[in-house]
Amino acid sequence: MTDLLQHLQLGFSVVFSFQNLFLCLVGCLVGTLIGVLPGIGPLATIAILMPLTYSADPAGAIIMLAGIYYGAQYGGSTTAILVNMPGESSSVVTALDGHAMARQGRAGKALGIAAIGSFIAGSFATLVVAAVAIPLSRLALGLTAGNYFSLMLLGLTLAIVLGSGSLLKAFCMLLIGVTMALVGADQITGEARLTFGSQVLYDGFDMAVVAMGLFGIAEILRNLGASERQPFVDNVVGGLLPDKQDIKDSAGAIARGSLLGSIIGIIPGNGATLSSFASYVLEKKLSKHPETFGKGAIQGVAGPESANNAAAQTTFVPLLTLGLPSTATMALVGGAMTLHGVVPGPQVIDMHPELFWGVVTSMWLGNLMLVIINLPLIGVWVKFLKVPYHLLFPTIILLCCVGIYSVNSRPTDVLMVAGFGLAGYLLYRLKFDPTPLLLGLVLGGMLEDSLRRGLILSRGSFWTFVSDPLTLVLLGLSAVIVVSALSPSISRGRKVLSEDE
Repeated sequence: MTDLLQHLQLGFSVVFSFQNLFLCLVGCLVGTLIGVLPGIGPLATIAILMPLTYSADPAGAIIMLAGIYYGAQYGGSTTAILVNMPGESSSVVTALDGHAMARQGRAGKALGIAAIGSFIAGSFATLVVAAVAIPLSRLALGLTAGNYFSLMLLGLTLAIVLGSGSLLKAFCMLLIGVTMALVGADQITGEARLTFGSQVLYDGFDMAVVAMGLFGIAEILRNLGASERQPFVDNVVGGLLPDKQDIKDSAGAIARGSLLGSIIGIIPGNGATLSSFASYVLEKKLSKHPETFGKGAIQGVAGPESANNAAAQTTFVPLLTLGLPSTATMALVGGAMTLHGVVPGPQVIDMHPELFWGVVTSMWLGNLMLVIINLPLIGVWVKFLKVPYHLLFPTIILLCCVGIYSVNSRPTDVLMVAGFGLAGYLLYRLKFDPTPLLLGLVLGGMLEDSLRRGLILSRGSFWTFVSDPLTLVLLGLSAVIVVSALSPSISRGRKVLSEDE
């Protein structure tokens, strides 16, 4: 307990510097804004803004990117409640009862309980991250090269299975991503691989370039092709403070959502969205009046909002302790850490304690900032919805070009962003999910490194990958997951999800 308090004291000393406080505030504000604006999302925003963090220290950069991610969960609930337009996929469930409350003149109470539940859940999840990180990192330090190989393979398997659309298409995307990870100088010999004589590819594919193109530029092109919807905004919000009965009705939902979201967030997959749906189903089953759900039940707002914010915090656990990004957004955050010279994994806590504990404590501070800045600015956020998208995208494009050029001062980087943007839009039109490609690009290099280290240590024998019980368990789990994904029921579910998108 004493060690934990000392670690938290270190974290607060890091986050309370002027630069890191400013970056935390900027991340929360930008995250809220992109959560309010439907169709952009934290993934595309982090991809676009990643180059702007290069001038900051590693702790400040990750603090800002983390603020964008969990800030988007707050912003998504605002428009979901007021105008029935979820800015984030995790806020879709919130719209069911939140907008019903707004139509009844209780929009303020819905926004208030969403903010209170989010803050409580975020604070609880921050404590979970602080509590489980050290034990998990110590466990990970004892893993062999074979263990890491099987763990990375499990991560790649989950990247295929947890995606949307065709399993075959997801596998193709993953294979392309892993192949792209092999492009450039060999990690051991320095010999050029798959560069086709191009000096530009000698250093491999830049994570920021690929992500900005596939998710940032492609998302802009995708939104330009969609019809613009101008929402009707009701100016009547009402009081923001829930009464005693509202708090009594919501207390259990907030507690259960916080616990459920914290657990689901650690599991690889889209934790924030999955946890909000799971919380809604749980609250409806436990309610004495399930017929009120969908008609303005405050538990239908408190539970999902608590769950998705808790999951947004604990999603960082696999990345910071195992080096395993569980979502595409975490893959970008991991890429940003690598570009700052910090390798995600179990050694982060020991080698970069200021970064780890600075990020953890910034989560609590960021949640407090979000409560303070969001409720008074509700009217401002909703006004952004009235700005036509065709007036916003030129500024976003300019920001992308300036940001990526400022990193290496290479015009080829800007051209590659444009190329990946067109490729990302083409993939969208062909119903290919690019998320497995990004995870393959991140995990492919780690998979190769673990494989080669294992073979070097065993003098070329593959027996080291099947002789360890933990390695066998992880490999077996990967096989079971793939076989399960091929079952007709799950295949139909993936098809339905793909059609919905």
